[in-house]
Amino acid sequence: MSDLMPEPAAVPGEPEGTAGPAPDPAAPAPLGVVRTPTGNAEVDARLERLADADHLPADGHIEVYEDVHGGLRDALTALDARPAPAPVPAPMPSYNNRS
Repeated sequence: MSDLMPEPAAVPGEPEGTAGPAPDPAAPAPLGVVRTPTGNAEVDARLERLADADHLPADGHIEVYEDVHGGLRDALTALDARPAPAPVPAPMPSYNNRS
């Protein structure tokens, strides 16, 4: 090699001069973001779908994000569609007032 390019360091366990290919900095790499379970199975499944983006190039992320966003929006809409709890009846007025 020339004086401008240093010799690659030897990798333990590999014979001299057989350095593996350099990692591609543009290749997809997991971000390692921890997803905390919410307790809602539908929401948790959507959040786990975000892990699919870890294995895709950047131009593939939008499809995953749109899918997750749509699923979370549907889950929130379903919460609004559930019937509200029955109202608590008002106490009966007392008619013991004598004038």
